[in-house]
Amino acid sequence: MWDKLKKIAAELRKTDMLTLFDDPDRPGDFSIRFDGMLFDYSKTYLTDAARKALLSLAEGRGVASRRDDMFSGARINQTEDRAVLHTALRNLSGPPVIEEGQDVMPAVLKTLARMEQFADDLRAGRYAGAGGAITDVVNIGIGGSHLGPEMGTLALAPYHNGPRCHFVSNVDGADISDKLKGLDPATTLVIVASKSFTTIETMTNAETARRWMAEGGGDPAAQFAAVSTALDKTSDFGIPHSRVFGFEDWVGGRYSMWGPIGLPLMIAIGPRNFRDFLSGAEAMDTHFRKAPLAQNMPVLLALVGLWHNQVCGHATRAVLPYDQRLARLPAYFQQLEMESNGKRVTMDGTALEGQSGPVVWGEPGTNGQHAFYQLIHQGTQVVPCEFMVAAKGHEPNLAHHHRLLVANCLAQSEALMRGRSLDMARELMAAKGFEGDELERQARHRVFPGNRPSTTLIYDRLSPRRLGQIIALYEHRVFVEGTILGINSFDQWGVELGKVLAVELEPVLTGKADGASKDGSTRQLVDFIRICSK
Repeated sequence: MWDKLKKIAAELRKTDMLTLFDDPDRPGDFSIRFDGMLFDYSKTYLTDAARKALLSLAEGRGVASRRDDMFSGARINQTEDRAVLHTALRNLSGPPVIEEGQDVMPAVLKTLARMEQFADDLRAGRYAGAGGAITDVVNIGIGGSHLGPEMGTLALAPYHNGPRCHFVSNVDGADISDKLKGLDPATTLVIVASKSFTTIETMTNAETARRWMAEGGGDPAAQFAAVSTALDKTSDFGIPHSRVFGFEDWVGGRYSMWGPIGLPLMIAIGPRNFRDFLSGAEAMDTHFRKAPLAQNMPVLLALVGLWHNQVCGHATRAVLPYDQRLARLPAYFQQLEMESNGKRVTMDGTALEGQSGPVVWGEPGTNGQHAFYQLIHQGTQVVPCEFMVAAKGHEPNLAHHHRLLVANCLAQSEALMRGRSLDMARELMAAKGFEGDELERQARHRVFPGNRPSTTLIYDRLSPRRLGQIIALYEHRVFVEGTILGINSFDQWGVELGKVLAVELEPVLTGKADGASKDGSTRQLVDFIRICSK
């Protein structure tokens, strides 16, 4: 099937993308609307024949049956022998979810209720620190324990009516130093988010935060909470069970912000808004489960991605939210996709054929236009772009700002497709007074090849519900891509080796070990660091 798709793509490359719009029905045929959202993929080289072939591939690779297995609690994470049930965390109105013969929903809802009570008590001042009501919350975590809640808290800033939230992740001391600066230890709550409570970066930062609080007049015994399943370790750290919120091993880190990992977001926006966030994701889950593959937004988003990466050979994908509050969304999707599908072997252990997924990157618009869009428009490599923008902003007194933002978003997608021919560039230079060889030289610099593919996701306004939908949309997109490629999207062995070697290298840096077993380059780097550290 891949060969057939590549032949279709090779023929389409000879076509001007604009001519596909000779069909007046193309915009409607190559878009999907769902619950206040429009996903438009008409500005790509996908044709009806290509789409049918991709849908046939999805059917042949068992996307529908594997999707049903995931929602029903089957152990589809085969390398770790686990179910994949992050969707249960937002299953507020759905049926029981069975894992190992047990309905997990009573425990899920009980944990959610505990989170809500804790958040309500903290926001109302009933839970206080040594200096009174909590004014600031510092979340310490890394990876999935950090990116999701940080991204969500920034995205939903208009809904903040609770304590200020700050996020520490990097083991670099500059991170925690900068975040704690200016905070009052007596009115700060620290949440330590680590399932095992052994993550070296997180625990190093947690120890530093505990010292800071104790030395500054706070009460670590009363002002620390944890998101962890290691109750023995949280107790040893001094955090009582009443302030520990756990989650099961069927929730992967990068899929975990729907549960206790999302506690700082709940504290910031309140339990009611957090439930709206969950309900948006739940709505996308229902759409993913029920909609036919050909009208299924996550499925089509995945197929467009596979078309660009696997069929057309485009190595990267730019995520371009035209919303400053979604500034961390590209990084969040970067982890979601690259940690999930950045694998070199399939589920049965055989070598993966083709690409293992694109490099995902991006920045919010319009900032990116003045940074890297030059390469996207005129560079020699094609970068498929995924634009997203809200129809309405949150600042009615600044509506003209939002109109400019939206106009720029739509203009970029049009410009990438339309381009500017050499003849058009010549006319432009002639109008500016250039002639002869200089006109020709100047014109060539102003040619835009066009035919650069992009998709656009438009939503009415960035609300908790819409954010939940967008994140769930991309989660399911990653699942579909992984299923078609035969990849287990729910493990991450690639993060392990470097952590092991870091443990070996720390005593070498301090001189407690000689590092003789290390390669010459690494020994040279260590020696230079020792010299500079004296």
